[in-house]
Amino acid sequence: MSNSNAPTVGHPPGLYWLFAAEMWERFCYYGMRALLLLYLVKSLAMGDDKGFAVYGAYTALVYVMPVIGGRIADGILGSRLAVLLGGILMAIGEFVIVGGSEMLLFWGMAIIIVGNGLFKPNISTMVGRLYPDGDHRKDSGFTIFYIGINLGALLATTVCAEVGNIYGAQAGFALAGIGMLLGVLIFQMGSKHYGHVSAPPSPDTLHKPAYGPLSPFNAVLLGCMLLIPVLYFLLRNTDVAGYVLLAVAAFVIGSLIARGVKDGKVQLDKMFGFIILMFFNVVFWACFEQAGSSLTLFADRNVDRSIGGWEMGAATTQFFNPAYILLFGSLFSIMWVKLKQADKDFSIPMKFGLGILQLGLGYLVILLAAPLAVEYMVPLWTLALLYMLHTTGELFLSPIGLSMVTKLVPKDMTATAMGAWFLSIAGANYAAGMLAKLTGAEHGAGEGEVLDKAASLATYVDVYSTMGYVTVGIGLFLVLVSPLVNRLFHGIR
Repeated sequence: MSNSNAPTVGHPPGLYWLFAAEMWERFCYYGMRALLLLYLVKSLAMGDDKGFAVYGAYTALVYVMPVIGGRIADGILGSRLAVLLGGILMAIGEFVIVGGSEMLLFWGMAIIIVGNGLFKPNISTMVGRLYPDGDHRKDSGFTIFYIGINLGALLATTVCAEVGNIYGAQAGFALAGIGMLLGVLIFQMGSKHYGHVSAPPSPDTLHKPAYGPLSPFNAVLLGCMLLIPVLYFLLRNTDVAGYVLLAVAAFVIGSLIARGVKDGKVQLDKMFGFIILMFFNVVFWACFEQAGSSLTLFADRNVDRSIGGWEMGAATTQFFNPAYILLFGSLFSIMWVKLKQADKDFSIPMKFGLGILQLGLGYLVILLAAPLAVEYMVPLWTLALLYMLHTTGELFLSPIGLSMVTKLVPKDMTATAMGAWFLSIAGANYAAGMLAKLTGAEHGAGEGEVLDKAASLATYVDVYSTMGYVTVGIGLFLVLVSPLVNRLFHGIR
């Protein structure tokens, strides 16, 4: 029987405070990310290839850190303190970047990665804990929270990106930092609504000496400080970052298989099913995550962004994705419910295959647009249509992935499996940086010359159409073999 004083109508007030805090944190993260590549390539004159490598390593490490951040919260800090510390670190990182030198950019990014690792996994955990087990409101609570994420991303890719476009990247980074401080403030103001679900595991010993003179709390602070130079080194040496990712991936996959072997054939099948979908997940996100990298440079060089008398900034073209998610998100959640009720729901592998297929079709839009280019500039609807297909693909795959993780693995391995899932996205972001290099037409001084535009458009058409054909092929392949993969799930949908 459920707790009699837990209301079953409406949502806990804590949800709305967490919604607002997460919205501003995503404003901070996506605002900085929207401007990052143009800043690397244009302001710091890094060149396409180096810029893509740094961008890929940064976004990959952002996804690795939550694995550690989740463990720190579960074991020592509790989620409230972890989120608070993470938010403060992210704001500090943004303000360090505002300093304007290449060295400060790398230190700032390293600080943001640590902060994001503490913030991102733990605020989601708190949302889940606001509801008692089996509470039917939990799914719609997460849907509301997901809207907060995308509102933040939409504000970031419009307001932050345009401020950066008009007043220079430094102003955009500063605005992102201010947004993060606002998020921290809102989070603190609402803390009485979720203090009960986010306390440290042992509050009495948190500030008492445990490791020599260090308390557990101070040990975490010291650990975070020591991580920052390590991340600085990995951002500076992106090849090493790639090897670190591979080593961690091998270890995680090994531990999943070992657990499957120990628990018997059914669990082993589920682990293999999980690992297979992890690989397809990498394919999807490696192509999807061109948004902040090569697609932004494509928008800068070969897309006519003028609307009436106004020209949209290249970074602002990233707004299509969060805008479409806000448009289609609730429609999709209604669609999945209706299909389930009619017993016509797709299997998990089938949804993945259809998601990858739509992503591929998005890239093939360039074949429609290229013949209509005027002076080697394609119309803005090219990106509008491409991002629409990418977003519908994402809605087939992204929310499904997260719920699948919790269903497939034993309860005591959920944190590790979530880590593995985030790791597959980290690997995808790193791979996205490598893929983007295929478009890296290294422009010389005469970037504005028509000849240059002709060459770069030809390169983009060539690379994106190839990516389109390959991903459509991979999507169709997964659709065809989905009944076989689905058998490994033993009835889990």
